[in-house]
Amino acid sequence: MVDSERLKSELEGCYVTIPTPFRDEPGLPVDEDALRTHLRFLIDAGLSGDYATFLAAGAAGDFSTMTFDERVAVASIVVDEVAGRVPVAMGAQTTSTFELQRLARAAREIGVKFIQVSCPFYFTHTEGDFEAFVRAAAEAEPDIGIIVYNTFWTSSNLSFDMAQRLAEIPSVVGLKWATPRTDAMEFEDMTSHFSDRFTIIDNNLFFAFSAMPALGARAFEVHNCNFWPEWGMRLVDQVRAANYAEIGRMLVDEAMPFYKLWVEIEQDFTSGDGYLDKLCMELVGLPSSRCRPPTQDIRERYRAKTLAMMKAIGAPRIVADATLELRSAQGSGRA
Repeated sequence: MVDSERLKSELEGCYVTIPTPFRDEPGLPVDEDALRTHLRFLIDAGLSGDYATFLAAGAAGDFSTMTFDERVAVASIVVDEVAGRVPVAMGAQTTSTFELQRLARAAREIGVKFIQVSCPFYFTHTEGDFEAFVRAAAEAEPDIGIIVYNTFWTSSNLSFDMAQRLAEIPSVVGLKWATPRTDAMEFEDMTSHFSDRFTIIDNNLFFAFSAMPALGARAFEVHNCNFWPEWGMRLVDQVRAANYAEIGRMLVDEAMPFYKLWVEIEQDFTSGDGYLDKLCMELVGLPSSRCRPPTQDIRERYRAKTLAMMKAIGAPRIVADATLELRSAQGSGRA
């Protein structure tokens, strides 16, 4: 039997979606050395299992542009590099039930603790379709923790009744929750009712509210960790101290500028996920890359604006000339 309570506990804290770096050559192959460098940076800064779960090959990890083998390889690299110090989840979004089952089996084989599952996209699937989809993954690998991600913008929205049915599946331990906002208070309804059954991962940036006992979220999607790991650690500390006023200040003063720039880029230039994380990483001297197309390369177009944003929020480690720093690191073998 899956140890649901242990997995739920391990999922608490920052849910850090790890960008996949690519080498700047034809086909943009995965850059394993750069990925390992980034993971060491996060762990050396203190982002341990007490504070985080790492998501490998999720949306910010370019799962939609990678082959099955690449997705598994990236997750395997993450598992190997963290060496048990941080729980690892693997993105398992797909349009195929058979591929989902293969991803679940591969996750177990490489030592991943969780898979992230969304309702299949492109077609508007029924709730019965989605329930069968999740149950197929659970039956394929009963010991893997399943995180259900409500990607309502690409597929069917998760209803209260559907969440009740998913709660019957022991290995469904996490609910990564975002929802359209209406007067029916869907976000609050789901979190307040299901926080005892699932570890709720707040994907709506309501951290100062969702962490309160009335709602009970215990995990938080945090992109800032990729270039500022201490920010996520401070967030978790403030959640544990029930300091909701400080959490609200952190969101407004230090997170909101990042997300406002993300939305600006998405509206004015290109879409996708992870591109701003990668540019911020480059500006603190980490090896990084563009995302694979069709997401366009934002780095030169938005470098100055991103640098200004990072200085405004007080991000540490900003290098004066990130390009020069990156080349120096590569030349010395540190990248």
